[in-house]
Amino acid sequence: MAIRDIVFYPNKILEQKCPPVDEVTDEVRQLVDDMVETMYDAPGIGLAAPQIGVKQRITVIDTSAGEEENNLHVFINPEIVEREGNIRWEEGCLSIPGVYENVDRCRRVVVRALGRDGEPFELEAHDLLAVCIQHEIDHLDGVLFLDHLSRLKRKILMKKYKKHLAKLKREAEANNRDAGE
Repeated sequence: MAIRDIVFYPNKILEQKCPPVDEVTDEVRQLVDDMVETMYDAPGIGLAAPQIGVKQRITVIDTSAGEEENNLHVFINPEIVEREGNIRWEEGCLSIPGVYENVDRCRRVVVRALGRDGEPFELEAHDLLAVCIQHEIDHLDGVLFLDHLSRLKRKILMKKYKKHLAKLKREAEANNRDAGE
């Protein structure tokens, strides 16, 4: 397993629809394992393949952030087959660090996908897990949580995001200087 670099907005891969995985191979399973390790290292509760620069319909989710065993979900070629109810949840994104906002989603979803083993399954999810599934499938379709917001909210959050990125850049430069001494 390997920790991969996370792609940050406005990288264009985040706005592109991903093609389906044709076959679950050892290479695909290795990608899944890398995604899981990257998600936990970030730390995050969900990660989609385009967030590490890979255009494939794969996402991993663990709403316990690795704190509970057997809470990891792997979705290959996921599709939502049922939606119900409404919920508003504060969302963030590993590809847009430092930015959080409430987003309206469905409270309950049923998702159909392939697992890491290549076997098909269906899962009914509620509340946080349902929100995460919708958020990550959006990534596979080239949609960001920002796209669910008004233009004014997006503009405000983009200012905040640019400030956050500038801060991260300054910190990285300071760490590089310190490492060179």
